[in-house]
Amino acid sequence: FSPDGQEVLTVSQNGTAKLWGAASGECLRVLEGHQKWVRSATFSPDGQEVLTVSQNGTAKLWGAASGECLRVLEGHQKWVRSATFSPDGQE
Repeated sequence: FSPDGQEVLTVSQNGTAKLWGAASGECLRVLEGHQKWVRSATFSPDGQEVLTVSQNGTAKLWGAASGECLRVLEGHQKWVRSATFSPDGQE
């Protein structure tokens, strides 16, 4: 869930993550761009960004409202299984 409880975040083997309206169940945004299975996703503490990680060894930072990929983090040789924001959301 997003920090405000209004959105739900899911991941898939098809390389996408989706943001859903918690009350409506409507798909609000699709985060596309990973080439393999998205293993995990999390909201930043302020709910402004989403961090996804993938079996292709990358992590991606997204704008939660826009669905735009803001940054790609590369360098792992194998799967990235999880990632998280610092509690203050700065790192």
